[in-house]
Amino acid sequence: MDGDSALVLDRRTGPHGEVALRRQGHLLQIIANGCFLMDTSDGRSERLLVDAARDALPGAGGHSLLLGGLGVGFSLAHAAADPAWRSVTVVEREAAIIDWHRAGPLAEVSATALADPRTEILHTDLLTHLRTADRSYDALCLDIDNGPDWTVTEDNDGLYTPQGLALCRARLAPSGVLAVWSARPSPDFEGTLRNSGFQGVRTHEIPVARGVPDVVHLAIRAG
Repeated sequence: MDGDSALVLDRRTGPHGEVALRRQGHLLQIIANGCFLMDTSDGRSERLLVDAARDALPGAGGHSLLLGGLGVGFSLAHAAADPAWRSVTVVEREAAIIDWHRAGPLAEVSATALADPRTEILHTDLLTHLRTADRSYDALCLDIDNGPDWTVTEDNDGLYTPQGLALCRARLAPSGVLAVWSARPSPDFEGTLRNSGFQGVRTHEIPVARGVPDVVHLAIRAG
């Protein structure tokens, strides 16, 4: 196969539209409703997302982590390789993406993490889990969109509003950390975090080859 051509490995239509897995050269790509979401080219920003949340927590370990979005599995694989996390829960609403990890091409990224007894995959919508879960987490890392200003589907918009952030805050333990990945900085979102009762709001930049840097927005729930 020509390394510049893309081969669709699977395509499915569900309640939130179409999601597809493509292979282009050695890369695997996830496409949602025709929009490029992520691929297996790098993973630096996904790893920083998890590490920035961990480093902002008090204590050296024993933390619980909730990952919003499974994606290509970089965040999960990195978290499961870190003994600081006593549990890693992933919420993913697309059954296809879960399948691609459990019995498909993306297992090359996540197989070791999925076999780890600390790992739990929940097939549900993140907002639903935030509203109904009977547990709290020390850290919540969101990587389900291209950022708060560029959502994959319109119904994701509510996650980044004061109401959605209130659900995030309520699901965090005291001094818990919210980390949000974004394909570009969002000063307005920083203001929304502060106005939603978070403290220590700051942004980490991740340089990329072209264009504006990726970022991780960090915020802390007051104890």
